[in-house]
Amino acid sequence: MKKILSIIALTIVGFISQAQQLPPVFDAKRSAEAQSTETVRKYLSPVRILWKSPDAATNIVNAEKLLKQGDGQADLSGNDLCILQSDEKGKPGLLLDFGKELHGGLQLVTDQSRGGKPVRVRIRFGESASEAMSNIDTIKGATNDHAMRDVIVSLPWLGKLEIGNTGFRFVRIDLVDDNSQLKLKEARAIFIYRDIPYLGSFKCSDTLLNKIWLTGAYTVHLNMQDYLWDGIKRDRLVWVGDMHPETSTIAAVFGDNAVVTKSLDLARDITPLPGYMNGMVSYSMWWILIQRDWYMHTGNLKYLQQQKSYLVKLLNQYAVQIDANGSEKLDGAGRFLDWPSSENKPAIHAGLQAMLIMTLNAGAELCKILNDPATAHKCEAAVAKLKTNVPDANGSKQAAALLGLSGLLPAQKANEILSAGGVHNYSTFFGYYMLLAKAKAGDYEGGIEAIRNFWGPMLNLGATTFWEDFNIDWLPNASRIDELVPDGKKDIHGDYGAYCYKGFRHSLSHGWASGPTPWLTEYVLGVKVMEPGCKVIKIEPHLGDLSFAEGTYPTPYGIVKIKHVKQANGKVKTTVNAPAGVKVIQ
Repeated sequence: MKKILSIIALTIVGFISQAQQLPPVFDAKRSAEAQSTETVRKYLSPVRILWKSPDAATNIVNAEKLLKQGDGQADLSGNDLCILQSDEKGKPGLLLDFGKELHGGLQLVTDQSRGGKPVRVRIRFGESASEAMSNIDTIKGATNDHAMRDVIVSLPWLGKLEIGNTGFRFVRIDLVDDNSQLKLKEARAIFIYRDIPYLGSFKCSDTLLNKIWLTGAYTVHLNMQDYLWDGIKRDRLVWVGDMHPETSTIAAVFGDNAVVTKSLDLARDITPLPGYMNGMVSYSMWWILIQRDWYMHTGNLKYLQQQKSYLVKLLNQYAVQIDANGSEKLDGAGRFLDWPSSENKPAIHAGLQAMLIMTLNAGAELCKILNDPATAHKCEAAVAKLKTNVPDANGSKQAAALLGLSGLLPAQKANEILSAGGVHNYSTFFGYYMLLAKAKAGDYEGGIEAIRNFWGPMLNLGATTFWEDFNIDWLPNASRIDELVPDGKKDIHGDYGAYCYKGFRHSLSHGWASGPTPWLTEYVLGVKVMEPGCKVIKIEPHLGDLSFAEGTYPTPYGIVKIKHVKQANGKVKTTVNAPAGVKVIQ
């Protein structure tokens, strides 16, 4: 018996040993080289059927089946199916609404098709209902640039297909061929995102501001994919300028997240000096400004030290690009602030003059931390020279904001330019810096009103994320993005846009538009980081016409809880609960 047991034991050991001899793709070296995703996938059923083709009564059966929760598994029951049938009356189509902007694709689960053959369908993704109903042509700018959003695919007999990797809320499905039939069990969105908690929060007596704060947070959350993107439909790239509002939002909402440093390092590693990130002189400046702000939030000195070699060379490159009159002479790449200001060359010069001061000031701070007093002194000397030359904003609110933030223009004077005409000539990217400049001038109520009047209308038009661009001149007679455009209405998506985002090419989930989220946290909730790593924070609320504001702020030591309540006499009572390691100044 003992001998038999020994043989069995040896046999089991042999099986285990063989099992451990995994295929080469799974060996230790290959496993270490393999890229793993930092995102998760969830499957969501549509919340409504927004449109059916005209002959739906005869060629679409049981469409509401698609609204039921699915399981992703084909089966042999043949029960409760959505059936689309092409006939002499036409080819059927459906428009599905998933209720909210998502990043990912579409999962289709099929039943047994006629003759056991694949069935061809056309899939169109859209960030608006009208985009999902559009054709790729030169009329309204619908494209497959960066992400495929209009494709024809073959669906398997009794199987499953997953298609798409883009930003969308709506999906249209059409049969392609004559005399074709599709038995569809499920059509679910594949939602791909980072499963991370919203550690920061904001709530006040104005529900619109609350919704704006959360929409900005969600917009950036969707763009936190493998890297930090500008948009989930277009461009899906690491644009360093776009990142600054995004990293400010991440600090206020999610706290330290590796997607930031991973993206900063990518931009550095693909941009050998003397080149400029993304081919623009301003975008390497944004890289320096993000490094300073991110260090203040995280206090990660080890990471900052890894940037020293590149940072110092880049600062030295910037510090010498000043002429005898103290004027910036930045060259070697595109001169760019944002698209709406791109044709105003005097404004671009004024903005770059201001940005260079802001960048060299940030660089001097970092060099002192990195024990490089020589480079710090060179930066400070360059700033002194730049301050002798004060260019004109030339009517640009973008340039005025930067001039005010840099100190070249008195804060009150900059705010006068920003306040003229309300939120006319705001932009979703530089709107953040306009808000910051208003706060520097002490115009907190003006900042709150600007948020309501510029970002609020996007929500009123059905937005669940903020857009690449927006102009309040688009509002008269505009349709909502979550409805088909009624006769006589303007298509807010297809009829507007400019530069690289004309018509449907316009991204409706763009991280650079999230500025109100960190601004409300910093100036209404009143959280200001005073020392690296949030070791010291200052709480100074500005409620304006609000009766209360409360929320949380993530730090490396834990969550800070804050509540402000306006008393009958107008004074604000503040309660702060901070974790050990965080000193609070009030």
